[in-house]
Amino acid sequence: MKSYRSSTWFGKKDKMGLIYRSWMKNQGMPEDMFDGRPVIGICNTWSELTPCNAHLRDIAESVRRGVLEAGGFPLEFPIMSLGETLMKPTAMLFRNLASMDAEESIRGNPIDGVVLLTGCDKTTPSTLMGAASVDLPTIVVPGGPMLNGKYHGHDIGSGTSVWKLTEELKKGEITYDEYAEVESCMSRSPGHCMTMGTASTMACMVEALGMSLSGGAAIPAVDSRRKRLAQLSGRRIVEMVKEDLKISKILTRDAFENAIKVNAAVGGSSNFIIHLTAIAGRMGVALNLEDFDAIGSKMPLLVNLMPSGKFLMEDFYYAGGVPAVLKQMQSVLKMDTITVSGKTHAWNIANTGINYNKEVIYEFEQPLIQEAGITVLKGNLAVNGAVIKPSAATPSLMQHRGRAVVFKDIEDYHARVDDPDLDIDETCVMVLKTVGPVGYPGMPEVGNMTLPKKLLDKGVTDMVRISDGRMSGTAYGTVVLHVSPESAIGGNLAFVENGDIIELDVANKRIHLEVSDEALALRRNNWVQPVPAATRGYVNLYIKHVQQADKGADLDFLVGGSGSTVTRDSH
Repeated sequence: MKSYRSSTWFGKKDKMGLIYRSWMKNQGMPEDMFDGRPVIGICNTWSELTPCNAHLRDIAESVRRGVLEAGGFPLEFPIMSLGETLMKPTAMLFRNLASMDAEESIRGNPIDGVVLLTGCDKTTPSTLMGAASVDLPTIVVPGGPMLNGKYHGHDIGSGTSVWKLTEELKKGEITYDEYAEVESCMSRSPGHCMTMGTASTMACMVEALGMSLSGGAAIPAVDSRRKRLAQLSGRRIVEMVKEDLKISKILTRDAFENAIKVNAAVGGSSNFIIHLTAIAGRMGVALNLEDFDAIGSKMPLLVNLMPSGKFLMEDFYYAGGVPAVLKQMQSVLKMDTITVSGKTHAWNIANTGINYNKEVIYEFEQPLIQEAGITVLKGNLAVNGAVIKPSAATPSLMQHRGRAVVFKDIEDYHARVDDPDLDIDETCVMVLKTVGPVGYPGMPEVGNMTLPKKLLDKGVTDMVRISDGRMSGTAYGTVVLHVSPESAIGGNLAFVENGDIIELDVANKRIHLEVSDEALALRRNNWVQPVPAATRGYVNLYIKHVQQADKGADLDFLVGGSGSTVTRDSH
């Protein structure tokens, strides 16, 4: 029998071998479980504090069955779970911490291959980042989206409808009782957001990368086929260990380019850029903002899902899911890249990829939007870049010049945005500072600022908004995000003042502050850097070592990997 990594724990015929096997046997495991068969770690992000992942205990059992059927030894372990909807100040602050948890749990234990159980936004990139830094055979099992929300006879989407209904409540168009009723109507089954928010985007990302079995991204969480996928993934990871199909053989430059193109086609979240860049950094694959622009910005939008369109993930699955998108895009994708199946994308979709609903998935030659990939902007306001999602923006605002209305931080925004005396109109540009990786800290999803009540009352539905933060993948609007360098470390965003003129020109990929270099230099000399949000613990470590948004907001000392070798025993 082939000797696996776990044999350096369980295969020893000495004191350490006795220790490693004996304490495991207190769970009732028979002797033959330690006979050299592949040990499969089931990395579970289950938590009741992460509602999107609260069903992953059941999914883990399906994976376990598959591992046992294939002759493997399944061992489930927990890592820090990141609940987007509950965790303060933002789950993004802890993405890198969870990646460290995953990395060290995988490396430090007798694991030959790992199954990552994911769902909510940050649980997918964090586990992938951690696994990438160890480089063992790895497969992802996404938890799946919720069923479509149903409210007063029509579909509503998680997140997207929150922003819309909140504006309607603010304008007095619906009552609070109606607003509260949405809570149950929108979230009516296990699973993550059923819009093309960040969670759904991440599921599509891993399938496009080749890190999950074909067709799994869009299966609803409560559909029995979700458990089928999990069981098949459990079988497959055992074979991947036998084949030594490590994550580094799958996450190649070609795989990352495929993911960028597919993200444009599905109308994926702008958060995709930060997460994919961080994963690439762990793999040692050079990926920068210019790549996202060159590779993705000219790609068409094919998937008609909220927030860029009309439908929801359940509809996307029934229409054919990611395989149908891949088939539409095969002329522009690297279809010969290897995937966790051991086969190529071309092989995976040879007998699938049928588009069953052309209202949901458009044809490549006749897309919903001709060019819809996330656009990278540069200029004196974002020297290292910023991003905008054109498919979620208002076309008439894509070229705009307006007067800045500045909010120095999120507290200032909340205190003044609905002040009737706020000097703002629909031609202005809303600017929010100090919400970047260092400034908040953690770079929260506050970039899609709700418009002032007095403008909503006038019927204004969108304005240009700029910040160094992020926005939810479920959100929409003409929102410039991820401005780098951020304001808290002295990026030029810090020096914008009320009344300054800002020009947005998406076609020419430009974001410009109409203030002279001399005036900016003077403002810089008078600028006082904000006091750090923490001086101890993980948050202090994060503030000192987090990279900027254009680098993926990883911690500088986590870029790359340490591999899977551990040479010293514990006793």
